[in-house]
Amino acid sequence: MERRNYFLIKNGKLKRKDNTLLFQNETIKKVIPINKVDALYVYGELQLNKKLLVFLSQKNIPVHFFNYYGFYSGTFYPRDYIVSGKLLVNQVKYYLDNKKRLEIAKEIISSSIKNIIKNLEYYVKREKNVKKFLQKIKLFILELKNIKSIQSLMGLEGNVREIYYQSFNNFLRDPFKLTKRIKRPPNNMLNSLISFGNSLLYRTTLTEIYRTQLNPTISYLHEPFERRFSLSLDISEVFKPLIVDKVIFKLINNRLIKKYHFLKELNYCYLNDKGKNIFIKNYDEILRKTIKHPVLKRKVSLQHLIRLECYKLIKHLMNDKKYEGLVSWW
Repeated sequence: MERRNYFLIKNGKLKRKDNTLLFQNETIKKVIPINKVDALYVYGELQLNKKLLVFLSQKNIPVHFFNYYGFYSGTFYPRDYIVSGKLLVNQVKYYLDNKKRLEIAKEIISSSIKNIIKNLEYYVKREKNVKKFLQKIKLFILELKNIKSIQSLMGLEGNVREIYYQSFNNFLRDPFKLTKRIKRPPNNMLNSLISFGNSLLYRTTLTEIYRTQLNPTISYLHEPFERRFSLSLDISEVFKPLIVDKVIFKLINNRLIKKYHFLKELNYCYLNDKGKNIFIKNYDEILRKTIKHPVLKRKVSLQHLIRLECYKLIKHLMNDKKYEGLVSWW
C-alpha cells in the first residue's frame, strides 16, 4: 500500500482507534488508515496523548508541528529504526575533513544552481525577459571550482539566489512582486509563499532522511547546530527549484492563489487557512507526481527522488560511488 503525507490544518483531536487513526472535531470525523501514513504535518491546534505517540513510534511515523503562521515548530521524531554505526562514523569523518566536506557541499550547490538554470530556461523559451539573469547565474557555475571554503560557497549561493529572485518579477503575475528576499518575518505575499514552501520541504526531506541510515544532525553545507536537523537543509537545496519554486509559479501564474488568501500584521505577511490548503494541495500533488527514472527504468515520485538522493550520499560516504547531485531531466 502506497504511503502518503497527511496534513492536519483544522483544530481537533487525533487518537488511536483500534489499529488506525481517528481525527475529529465538531464537524469532522475522519479515519486515517495507519498503513497509508508516511508522515503527519500539523498546522491546527491538536489534542493528542501518549498512547497515540507510542503507536506512531511503533509505526515509524514522524509528526511535524507548525505554528500559527505556518512555520516549523518541531518534530516528534520516533526512535531510529534503521541504524549503521559504520555510516555514522564515516558521516562524521567527512564533516571533520574540510576537503571532503567542501566536495559534498559544492556538489549540492552545483546541482541546485543547475536546477535554477533549468527553471529560467523554461521561461526564456516562453519569451519572458529573464535571459540576462540566466547568463549571470551561469557564470557562477564556473566560479565553483575556485571556492576554497564553506563560507565562500554560502556567499556564492546567496548571490545566485538574489539574482534568481530578481528574475521572478519578469514572469510572475501581479501583484506578486519581490524587491528583496526577507525571511524572518516574511513581509509580503511572495516572501510568505517562499518561506512556507521551504519550511514544508525541509520536513519532507527530514522524513526521507529518517527512512535511511543517515543521521539528520550531521551536515556539510549548513553548520550542524544544536536542535537542528541540518542535513535536511543541505539536501533540500537540490529540490527547492524543482518542488517549492514550481508550486509557487503554478499558484501565481494560474491564479490559484490570490491576495485574499493572505493576512497582514504590521511587517508580517502569512497565508490564511484557505491559502495554506491551496498551497499544501498543490505541494502534495507535485510530491506524488511520477516520472520515469533514467537509471532505474521505472516510474518514481518526486518525493522518492529525495530518498534516492540520500542513498547517493550514503554511497559516497561509504566510498562506493561519488555523489552527484540531482539535476532535472524532465
